[in-house]
Amino acid sequence: MELTKKTTILFPPDLYSRLALLAEQEGTSVGDLVRSACVQQYGLRPAAERLAAVRELASLQLPVGTPQEMERESAPPVEAEP
Repeated sequence: MELTKKTTILFPPDLYSRLALLAEQEGTSVGDLVRSACVQQYGLRPAAERLAAVRELASLQLPVGTPQEMERESAPPVEAEP
């Protein structure tokens, strides 16, 4: 991955110490931990990775009903109020 944008993030000393220790244990950098956390937290996956996931799902031969059938199967019926 080409890194072309730079930002500065200020951490409280305790948090930075824990991140630095974790990065050392994982053999990576604090920056890489932060980038990975952003991808994980916000779902910021590359377009090619998202497209591959869609293709993989589409290749599965799963039984799929109409939207109305799926709604009936997944949502409990709403009880009428007296």
